Amino acid sequence: MSDAIDHSIAWDALTERAKEARASAYAPYSDYRVGAALLAEDGRVFVGANVENASYGLCQCAERSAIGAAITAGARRFRAIAIVTGGTTPATPCGMCRQVLAEFPPSFPVRCTSIDGGVIESDTASLLPHGFGPGVLAGGRG
Repeated sequence: MSDAIDHSIAWDALTERAKEARASAYAPYSDYRVGAALLAEDGRVFVGANVENASYGLCQCAERSAIGAAITAGARRFRAIAIVTGGTTPATPCGMCRQVLAEFPPSFPVRCTSIDGGVIESDTASLLPHGFGPGVLAGGRG
C-alpha cells in the first residue's frame, strides 16, 4: 500500500467524522459497523455508514454510501476518504468499493482506521491497480 499519504489533510477531523457516521451504521446481522468520511475537492465532507439487509447481496458499504451522498450533492472530485471499522485491525474497502472509488480520478488518499487505533494508509490507485475505469471505456469506443 502507498506511503504517500497527504499530510495537508486534517486527518484527525476527517476520521472523527467517519467515527460519528459509524455510530449510525445499521448492522443487525454482523454487528460490524463501518463509517466513512469523504472529503470533496471543494472542502465539503460527505459521510456514510454501512447498511445491512437480510438479503446480504443488497447491503450497502459505508464508502459507497458516502460516494452516493457526494454525487447527490453535486461533488465529483475528491481529496481523501477516512474509513473507521471496529476491532484492532483496520479493514480496507471491499472490491466493489474499490471499483467505485476508482471511478473518480485522480487517485486520492485512503486512511483506514480501527476503533482501537490501527491505521492503514493507501490511495485509490494502489487499492485497485490496473482497474477498470472511465479511461478504459473511452479508449474502447469506436
